[in-house]
Amino acid sequence: MRDVIEAVIPWVGRGDDFALATVVSTSKSAPRPPGATMAVGMQGEAVGSVSGGCVEGAVYQIGQDVIETGIPALEHYGYSDDVAFEVGLTCGGNIDVFVERINFQSFPEILEVTDDIQAGNPVAVATVIEHPDPETLGRRLVVWPRRTAGTLGSSQFDHAVSDDARGLLASGESCVIMYGPDGERMESGAQVFVASYQPKPRMIIFGAIDFAGAVAKAGALVGFHVTVCDAREVFATAARFPGADEVIVSWPHVYLQQELDKEAIDNRTVICVLTHDPKFDVPVLDIALRLEGVEKPAYVGAMGSRKTHLDRLSRLRDVGIDASQIAELHSPIGLNLGGRTPEETAVSVLAEIIAKRWNGNGVPLKCSDSAVHP
Repeated sequence: MRDVIEAVIPWVGRGDDFALATVVSTSKSAPRPPGATMAVGMQGEAVGSVSGGCVEGAVYQIGQDVIETGIPALEHYGYSDDVAFEVGLTCGGNIDVFVERINFQSFPEILEVTDDIQAGNPVAVATVIEHPDPETLGRRLVVWPRRTAGTLGSSQFDHAVSDDARGLLASGESCVIMYGPDGERMESGAQVFVASYQPKPRMIIFGAIDFAGAVAKAGALVGFHVTVCDAREVFATAARFPGADEVIVSWPHVYLQQELDKEAIDNRTVICVLTHDPKFDVPVLDIALRLEGVEKPAYVGAMGSRKTHLDRLSRLRDVGIDASQIAELHSPIGLNLGGRTPEETAVSVLAEIIAKRWNGNGVPLKCSDSAVHP
C-alpha cells in the first residue's frame, strides 16, 4: 500500500470505495516484488503498478468489477507467447495478484494503518487470499508489535497468523503463508498474504565530503533514510546535504554507539565511511565490524585509495579486528565502474549495496545466462 498511499487517503476521507490490487507472490523475472500495489478509484483513477505495465490494463478492469461486486479476486499472470491476443508478462515471470474492495466498512483500521506507514511505525496487514469458505476470503488482521485489530474468523486462526506476521514484520518481509482452514500449521486449505510495513532502512554516511552528498542523494533515491555524520561542524550542515534526512555533528564512533544504545541499528542498516582519515574511520569501523546478530549491518563500506586501504587494514588489525570481521568490510568502497565524479562514485557505491542485498555479482547481464531477477 505504500506505493499508493498518497492517492488513497483522500478517497478514504471522502468515503469512497476503491479497489486495491496487490502482488502477493512472484517467480522468475517478475517485474515487481510482493507487496507492490495498484489502486483503482470509483471515478476511474488508477495509481501504482503491479507489473511495470504488462498486465495493468487487465488488473484495472478486474479492479472496476471488484468495486462493483465486492467479491475479491486472486489472478495469476505468466508469460504469454501471443501478447497481442492474451494478457501476459513479456518479461517471462509469473505473478499472483489479489484484488479487493476497500472501504471503512471492510477495513475500519485503514486510516490508522496509513498513518503508521507514513510515520514509519511498524505494522503488518494479513489478508486471507484463498480459503475453502468464500465468507472468509478477504478477511484481514492488522498486526502491530504488541496488539492486533480485526479477525480472520477465529481466535485460533488469528493467533497463528499474528505470531507469523510479527516474525515477518521484524525482518521486513512480505509473503504468502499457508495454513489449514482454521489456522492449522499445515500447507493446505488457506493462504494468507502478510504485507509488512517497516520504517525505511537506514543509510549512515560518515564524512561530510562532496562524495557524501552524491551518495546521500543516491541512497534516498533507492529508499534509504539517510543520515550524514561528521565531527566538523563547519562541514556537517543541512545546506550542504539536501539529499539527507538528517545531518549530525558528532564524532562518528560516538554517534554510532549512541544509535546502538537506542537500538536504532539493525540488519538492514547500511554504513558508508567516506572520511578516509584514520582518526575518524578506524574507531567507527572498530565498532561496526564487531557487531553481530540483529545489530550486524547489512553493509559496511569504506572509501580510500589502495594505499589508504592497506593502511586501514593494518590499523584495524592493531585494534583487534580479526580476519573474518575484516572480510565483511567493502573497501575500497563500490564496484569498479571506472567512474570519476562524486555522482559516478555514488552509482558504484549503491550498485555494490544493491548487489550485496540481492546476491548480485555485478556482471553485465549480456555476459550472463542467469535470471534477470533471481
